[in-house]
Amino acid sequence: MSDEDVKATVRERYGQAALRAAHGSGTSCGSGSCCGAGSDPITSNLYTQAETACLPTEAVLASLGCGNPTALAELHEGEVVLDLGSGGGIDVLLSARRVGPTGKAYGLDMTDEMLALARQNQRKACVANVEFLKGEIEAIPLPDNTVDVIISNCVINLSTDKARVLAEAFRVLKPGGRFAVSDVVIRGEVPLDVRRSMELWVGCIAGALNEQEYHQRLWEAGFEDIRLEPTRVFEFDDAKAFLAGAGLDPEGLAREVGGRVMGAFVRARKPLQPGVNNVR
Repeated sequence: MSDEDVKATVRERYGQAALRAAHGSGTSCGSGSCCGAGSDPITSNLYTQAETACLPTEAVLASLGCGNPTALAELHEGEVVLDLGSGGGIDVLLSARRVGPTGKAYGLDMTDEMLALARQNQRKACVANVEFLKGEIEAIPLPDNTVDVIISNCVINLSTDKARVLAEAFRVLKPGGRFAVSDVVIRGEVPLDVRRSMELWVGCIAGALNEQEYHQRLWEAGFEDIRLEPTRVFEFDDAKAFLAGAGLDPEGLAREVGGRVMGAFVRARKPLQPGVNNVR
């Protein structure tokens, strides 16, 4: 799989997911490629009814994440937030409410269909302190030292150049700014058949870093106070579901995959003094 093949496939699948959501159809991580819609163990049951009650139905249907970063990021009134890979806008809209009218929430996405859906959802939700940007998470279209908090929901694992993503996140954060993302993380190793599957790359798993790699790459980007906190661990039956959806042998591989794939909340901080990251 070349980097361009991966990017083109991700853009196509998530564009299809946006169109389905716009027409009132639910989806799952990887636009249904992991599992059938509604049965995906990675993307299901992430938000409370109280959170989704104030959002357009289309924003909820387009949610393809593996966590709820807005609930864990400890956002404060007046902060500026950037969501990497904002999709249909669910986390941007929730963030905008948390930071209030004196704050702002940016959403960044490379998929035209998702951006159109997100802007439609913003209008329906009547949220003013939001701006959706077109671009790639490897080249964030914002100046240095712009945002207080970076969030993301199961998107960094889709990039083939994660070092660049983390370097860009570090660049646009203000000194002392926070990196607070939900992502799929691997504990240990998974078989090469899983790593080579385009369906499981688009489905949030094949491109995921393991815990040690994630920690090391954040450190190399300049971050400090790095923590990875498991929020969900996908066991044997979950593994069977997403392996079968990808056309792989669910019985044979699930024993090597179950318990090694997890949704995690990844926290880090940009040092107040540039070039110094003393806390690992």
